[in-house]
Amino acid sequence: MATAELTGPAVLDRLAGRPVHWYGGPLAAARIADRLGLALLEPADDWPARLPEEFTGRRIELTTLAEAWTLRRPAFVKPPADKSLPPAVYSDGSRLPRHGERIGPDTPVLVSDPVTFGAEYRLFVLDGEVVTGSRYARFGRLDPGPLTDEATGFARRLLTAVGDTLPSAVVLDVGPLLDPYDPGERWAVVEANLPWFAHCYAADPARALEVVLRAAGPAAALRPADRRFVRGGSGPGGPPGAVVGVSRPVGPPGGASG
Repeated sequence: MATAELTGPAVLDRLAGRPVHWYGGPLAAARIADRLGLALLEPADDWPARLPEEFTGRRIELTTLAEAWTLRRPAFVKPPADKSLPPAVYSDGSRLPRHGERIGPDTPVLVSDPVTFGAEYRLFVLDGEVVTGSRYARFGRLDPGPLTDEATGFARRLLTAVGDTLPSAVVLDVGPLLDPYDPGERWAVVEANLPWFAHCYAADPARALEVVLRAAGPAAALRPADRRFVRGGSGPGGPPGAVVGVSRPVGPPGGASG
């Protein structure tokens, strides 16, 4: 496949009208999706909040930053997809930022009970099946390693129960919770991610690419079942093809523990 690094308008001019896939950040994607005819898939913002607690191990709600400012308890707060504010445990709402680019009262945020993941695994999912994955952290620190049967098994149970609430190509982060009051191992969802903005860590890059291509390709190749998961601003495209538009790497996009 031919590749192109998005360095400026001249690259867009050269790629316009050609079948293109995308790997890069959501802010750049919002600016170029219509021009390049991309259909970018993403999970719904409230997907974690709608999961049964058996899969989350904690309370999660989608709300606004204005509501989060009123919190009087510690909470893990993060944007659903972008990086408009740092994902972290805040002691209360007064510690959350009130000013900055893309920060305002209506900014959507996910608020959850603070928990600790002993390890975190990233799984690339295509058509409801885990095609590759790896560990990416232990105790909140970057530590790529092999995928385990336990991680895959939990993901399969999750996908069997709620797979129809996700796009056909998605990245899931999962891991075992550390609970000082329960010595047993309990697995939970960390978050769902955009494949086209997800580091593959120690996963098979060729298999991960299959997921990226489905999640960020020409709108003309979009499957009907995925239409409800298209990121706003994606426009019509040409026939499927073999050009990949790649932005400058921006580093690991997520994975912060809640």
